[in-house]
Order: sequence, then structure tokens, then C-alpha cells
Amino acid sequence: MCNRFLGTWKLVSTEHFEEYMKALGVGLATRKLGNLAKPSVTISKKGDIITIRTESTFKNTEISFKLGKEFEETTADNRKTKSIVTLERGSLNQVQKWDGKETTIKRKVVDGKMIVECKMKDVVCTRTYEKV
Repeated sequence: MCNRFLGTWKLVSTEHFEEYMKALGVGLATRKLGNLAKPSVTISKKGDIITIRTESTFKNTEISFKLGKEFEETTADNRKTKSIVTLERGSLNQVQKWDGKETTIKRKVVDGKMIVECKMKDVVCTRTYEKV
């Protein structure tokens, strides 16, 4: 696990999040709230367990996992997914699968910022976080 991911990050910019949520099948009301949220993300590690906690005025979520081991996740928009997170070339790559669908969330640290790329089919959303 790259220690550069550890710490608390605050969302500073986002592109195509509405389209991404739509591709996931998120309803209109939830998409509107999701677009207003400016979440902070705290990534911590204890032994070989990594925890990613996302907090916003809209909803808080937390996942804990071991790299390379599948786990069950309930997402902020209430999807029940089978998820797996791997570390490849300095990027934390998360794959969520549910109901025959799949989305990927790639987190990488570039120039001291955490860049999160969310992909669903041909929709790509980029969210940029700065360390708090």
C-alpha cells in the first residue's frame, strides 16, 4: 500500500459526475444531492486492512478491505456490490460488480493531489482531491 494515499482528502473539483451517476442508474433526486456534496475522504491502514471513509453532508460511507480480496460493499447510492481493490503501478484500482454491471474507480496521487477516475461503460468522471 502506498503511504501517499493515507490521510484526509477534500474534494476540490469534479467533472462529469452527473453523467457517471446517471450511468450507474442513480435517480434524479440522489444525483442532485450527490452533485452538491463536497465529500472528504480519509484513507487509513491497520495491519493489512485498508479503510476508506467518505463523509459529506449527504451521506457517510466506509469500506474496509484487504488488497486483492473480494468484499461486499453497500455504496452511497445503495447498490449492493461485490468489490475488489488492487494496487497496480501506484494506483488503487477498485472494481464494483452488481446485477451484471461493472464500474471501476481508480485512485492515484499526482503532484500531491488525489485524482479519482470513475468509469461506467463509456462515461468517465474525474474527481480531484487535495490533502487536508
